[in-house]
Amino acid sequence: QLQACGGGLVQAGGSLRLSCALSGSRLVDYGIGWFRQAPGKEREGISYFRSSGGSTYYADSVKGRFTISGDNAKNTVYLQMNSLKPEDTAIYYCAVGRPVASTWFRSAMYYYWGQGTEVTVSS
Repeated sequence: QLQACGGGLVQAGGSLRLSCALSGSRLVDYGIGWFRQAPGKEREGISYFRSSGGSTYYADSVKGRFTISGDNAKNTVYLQMNSLKPEDTAIYYCAVGRPVASTWFRSAMYYYWGQGTEVTVSS
């Protein structure tokens, strides 16, 4: 199971840290992807973390502003979001899978999904 939390309402330029806790499996055995879906838009893969090998990937839309990290002892992945913009407003989801590097952003590559946490950035 995946439990995502940390969303909320923040002003443009502010920061939030999302958490994704994995239970029933070991984080070291999987990769965790963060996705988001804004109203009326398709789900977008924004970041990926795999502790085995230390792989991290970012979508261009968040590169330089978001940082993904993981804590194997806590079985948790974090998404630090800085310099937030109104266009970052969305439901954020984490998902677990084993995508190859070139497909990390494809939602079909993931097995399980968290319930989502809402992020609203006001202008």
